[in-house]
Amino acid sequence: MAAAIDHWHRLMDARDAAGLNDLIADDCVFQSPAVHSPQIGKALTVKYLSAAQQVLGTPSFRYAEEWIGDHSAVLEFTLEIDGIHVNGVDIIHWNDDDKITNFRVMIRPVKALEAVMPAMAAVLAAQE
Repeated sequence: MAAAIDHWHRLMDARDAAGLNDLIADDCVFQSPAVHSPQIGKALTVKYLSAAQQVLGTPSFRYAEEWIGDHSAVLEFTLEIDGIHVNGVDIIHWNDDDKITNFRVMIRPVKALEAVMPAMAAVLAAQE
């Protein structure tokens, strides 16, 4: 497995938001399923990913399948939030130093995104 993805899995399993600083590149771009513009930089990426760990890190969260290339991967995930089935993918790119440079999240169906959006907004607001 790619070192960056192995590191990501360890952080997700441990729900270790502090460890994100070692994994994310300074110029990383985070692309949210709910926010129109890309979030640029390590600080914003860590902010969104740590919020996602809190919101999506339920006992039902699991990665169902993975497709891993030389410097990119697609990780399909599933979970339930308030009885709503959430299906999504994390599309991750990393550099030669095994630092994540781009992290894109897509969530389906619309009902699932509608459940995730206010929960993420609440966690992000609490971080400020």
